Amino acid sequence: MTASGVTLRLLDKADKEILKLPRTVKGAFFDFQHKFKTNPHTTGLKLQQLKGDSRLWSARVSDDYRALLIRLADDDWLIVSVKHRKDVYDRLSAGVNQVTGGIEYVDLEVVEESILRRLPPPPVTPAAAPEPAKPQELFAAWSDTQLSDLGVAEPLLPVIRTLTTEDQLLGLVEYAPQLTGEVLLALFDGKAYDDVLEQVTAPVAAAEPVDPDDFQAAVRRPATVVTTSDEALREALEGGDFSRWKVFLHPTQAKLVERRYSGPARVGGGPGTGKTIVALHRVRHLVGQLRPGRDKPVLLTTYNKNLAADLRSRLLELGGEELLSRVEVSHVDQLALRIVREAEPGSGKQVMDDSQAVREWRALLDELGEEGWDPEFLHDEWTQVILGQAVATRTDYFRARRAGRGRNITRGERAEIWQLAERFTQRLDRLGRQTWDQVAERAARLEMGREQRILSIARQREEAGGLDNIHLQDGSGGWLRYRYRHIVVDEAQDLRPAHWKMLRAMAPREADDLFLVGDTHQRIYKNQVTLGSLGINIRGRSSKLSLSYRTTRQILRSALDVLGETDYDDLDGSQETLAGYRSVLSGRQPSGHSFLDWAAEREGIAALIEEWDADPDLSIPHEQIAICVPTNQMASEVGYTLGLHGIRPVEIRADGPHGDGGVHIGTMFRFKGLEYQRMIIAGVADGLVPRDAVSRLRTSDPARYRHEMQRARSLLFVAATRARDSVDVFWHGTPSPFLGPTLTQQE
Repeated sequence: MTASGVTLRLLDKADKEILKLPRTVKGAFFDFQHKFKTNPHTTGLKLQQLKGDSRLWSARVSDDYRALLIRLADDDWLIVSVKHRKDVYDRLSAGVNQVTGGIEYVDLEVVEESILRRLPPPPVTPAAAPEPAKPQELFAAWSDTQLSDLGVAEPLLPVIRTLTTEDQLLGLVEYAPQLTGEVLLALFDGKAYDDVLEQVTAPVAAAEPVDPDDFQAAVRRPATVVTTSDEALREALEGGDFSRWKVFLHPTQAKLVERRYSGPARVGGGPGTGKTIVALHRVRHLVGQLRPGRDKPVLLTTYNKNLAADLRSRLLELGGEELLSRVEVSHVDQLALRIVREAEPGSGKQVMDDSQAVREWRALLDELGEEGWDPEFLHDEWTQVILGQAVATRTDYFRARRAGRGRNITRGERAEIWQLAERFTQRLDRLGRQTWDQVAERAARLEMGREQRILSIARQREEAGGLDNIHLQDGSGGWLRYRYRHIVVDEAQDLRPAHWKMLRAMAPREADDLFLVGDTHQRIYKNQVTLGSLGINIRGRSSKLSLSYRTTRQILRSALDVLGETDYDDLDGSQETLAGYRSVLSGRQPSGHSFLDWAAEREGIAALIEEWDADPDLSIPHEQIAICVPTNQMASEVGYTLGLHGIRPVEIRADGPHGDGGVHIGTMFRFKGLEYQRMIIAGVADGLVPRDAVSRLRTSDPARYRHEMQRARSLLFVAATRARDSVDVFWHGTPSPFLGPTLTQQE
């Protein structure tokens, strides 16, 4: 609201239109905003009502461009489009969607032109040939009433009846209201009517009856995505993708962000559906509910350092230092290590990774002459069951659940494993070393003890009529308070069981305590958990995002083929599916490239990048190109080959890219949470994806084989869905069994 009392809003999708305007027109648009808010009736703005739709007005932005607006009230206006003055103005429609209650704007002229551009050429047939069959209408199976009930914009129904090809459909979707596009694409993809109603329409449907003439009520509903802030608008128009996310949220996302949950809640969804964006906005929402203060009662955490750094920078961009001052941002291992060091300030143990730990297990077994145990199996049992569940005694281990471990073990074998685990722990103590799992387990114990003390004091306070017992304090003043009021977790599928026990104990068990986002289809580590068994009950508070904003429909189809028919859990003992996962974006089909050997494959990668660089229509900055491979050695070899061709390689390490301005190269693990315009996935050959060692488990350990195959599929799935525009898959010899015929039949 300005001093003059005029409110000027911008409808979602109009900002995308403005983005395409010449720079000078964008500048004129910002000036127009200021003038309009000062006095919309200024002579130079030439504000006038349009003839085609009485709700629509036009106002002068520059000599050649006009803003189209809806008058919501006397001094409340909504910009729906910016058009050239020579464009057609008599086929415009503005209304309130009967299902969502949101405001929708349709330019029928633009929609029809987009469809006509995609019409197939007429077939050339001999004069005597019979008349070719009339093409089948795409949506002939559904009535106008059925489509309207799904939320399709009614002005577009006659146009929809003319669609006969996918290209034409994509032409309509480009300019249609978002829900219309989502519904039509879901039906086109073969989704059942009731599934579309449940998965696409219901999440954005209005909670109350809709008055189609009440635009003021419509603009307040989540389905009408708008902004009124000049600064936010400028960021959305001039910044990158995330700047737009700061302003516009899909109604489904907004509901999840603002909802009050009675306990722990989880949001799932495929890659690119905006889970991290929801987590960040959720943090801002929670901070907005806090009383003023200087503490940090909100924790935002994730699995690794690189992702945590990215979350911090995005949170800073979202709300500035004021927001960041109330939030602790930390990757979960760093948090656990801090807890342990607070309790054990003199400890100088060195932390080692899993591969080093497995080598120590192997060394221990060699020293003991034990040949009946596999070091990797023992390491996983120790980390996931003993440490993961904070098992303290041999008796507790005999009772411990082993969900997801696959291979059954006898009571006698449990006794052997417990004895070996004790020896292994003693060995690490002598070496002055510890694993991240040990750190997490120790932190979980400390926080669980802290929580029990807090609860004990609360009970005694209640028994004493509300009076504190000063003798129960430890003198620090902080011991008797939970560390956080709210905890938000990104990439939840990758946390260890002990991490969850630690986090559960860090916040009081109240409304809005834990908010988790993640996708078990992207689980690339061995941490398999059932949250309910760890004290985190999300039943009835799970939601799913299904619309991808990053990946094109073509890439999405190929990526889903990689997952195959494998079952994935939902972190709480049930199955997770990507049913309804979809995209309204379109691009070229992923391409497969076959070579005789690894050296020829590397040369092929360099040749493809050179081909892109040589074509002005294909050339993009090299930092928007990524190459991922199965091993570090292969990453080094690809980098060396690119260097010979004058293409600068930039290595992706655990803490991000090491350098600027080059093609990013790393193992598939390194690309978790990142995105690029073009992805090259190389070395996707049988024996590498999955590794030969995994295949050998098929008969020796079938359960472990299934888990390792699932992880390998997930890793390739994650790699493929980092791409926004294109994916090129390279292999030498026999292609990976995970690749479908769409790719492997191409050369």
